[in-house]
Amino acid sequence: MKTTALYELKKNQTDFQKKKITSSTLSNEFIRQFYLDDIEIYESFFLLLLNNQNQTIGYAKISQGGITGTVVDVRIVAKYVVDSLATGIILAHNHPSGTLSPSEADKQITEKIQHAMSFFDVKVLDHIILTADSYFSFADNNIL
Repeated sequence: MKTTALYELKKNQTDFQKKKITSSTLSNEFIRQFYLDDIEIYESFFLLLLNNQNQTIGYAKISQGGITGTVVDVRIVAKYVVDSLATGIILAHNHPSGTLSPSEADKQITEKIQHAMSFFDVKVLDHIILTADSYFSFADNNIL
């Protein structure tokens, strides 16, 4: 017996807070709520989904790794982007070490996601690196 999956496009109502994101400071403040006391323990990668007016419409935890890294699958990012009908996204991950500088791997995954999102006309607006005390913005530092 073959099984099949049903796919449908529908909007699920939630109590997700809509907030207009207009700066890296606001991105940092909003995304920081997804991290609890684990920000200095293991690396996690989140995706913030935005509509045309840069209002938050959702978020997704893409991966959780170890002390020094996490794996990000671009197909999973694309799935959330397409499902939410987002027109802009902000990438975010933490550095448990407290180092704010992006690694080469951070830069490469950002480029890879930007390239994939270009097929959907979705803009990668920023990539935020969080530490317990601060953050680094790719957009503010002209890396995007």
